[in-house]
Amino acid sequence: MVRMVKTEIWKLKRYHMIWAGVFLMLLSVVLTIFSTTAKDGTVWTFSHFAEQVIKNNVTTIFPMCIALIAGYIIAREGKDDTLKSILTIPVSYSSLLWGKLFVCALLSVFLGLVSATFTVIAVLVMGFPGISPAAIWQTFIQITFNCLFLYIAVMPVIAFAARIPNGHMTGAIIAFVYGYGGMFASGNMTLANIYPVAASLGLISYRSYDAAVHWNVFLCLLSMIAVLAISAAFVFTAKGNVPVRAAKKHKKTITKKGW
Repeated sequence: MVRMVKTEIWKLKRYHMIWAGVFLMLLSVVLTIFSTTAKDGTVWTFSHFAEQVIKNNVTTIFPMCIALIAGYIIAREGKDDTLKSILTIPVSYSSLLWGKLFVCALLSVFLGLVSATFTVIAVLVMGFPGISPAAIWQTFIQITFNCLFLYIAVMPVIAFAARIPNGHMTGAIIAFVYGYGGMFASGNMTLANIYPVAASLGLISYRSYDAAVHWNVFLCLLSMIAVLAISAAFVFTAKGNVPVRAAKKHKKTITKKGW
């Protein structure tokens, strides 16, 4: 497994899709900057800006982003016509899939760090008050772990899409709707604690200072364990489908009769 993970990390160097993830993390921060221009009486501080970035990551950006990238990484073996060669060695397809999913977890942490870095830079540029070493540390911890928990929440979608030939685009669409549903789930704390995408916020104590926000960490953990169990079921029952290329039929040449 260790060698498999190292190999997958080495493969990341040739995947330009990773830069798409970095761009989407930047887009989340840019969207938050645009929301600061609304004259609705909101007093913007560093902490409030970071909270809005987390909100954008959860509801619109990250679930779709990581599902697209993870699905792309999984689908490349079939597109590059290397899957049939890999399956000839004594490694099961489920083990190969676990290795890719573990690397995507590391990638989620990396994208979380990128998002936190963009957030701090944006606050420095905009000149919002409230920035301090403690606030910066909290922002890095919350955003990074939130991205990791969001990946776990979306993992069943990724594992299910891996069972479909070229299903990474389908998985990205499902993940987008799934993540957007977290916006509605957050309106009810009971539902928010069990809805995996919203539960990721509970595990980082998102807005826990608000009297109206009551996170149940135990339920949030149960939600994460449930999605991990579902993901494991999808992975262990997955079979590698080697794409079969249809052979081209040669047209028969009709010989003309006579002179």
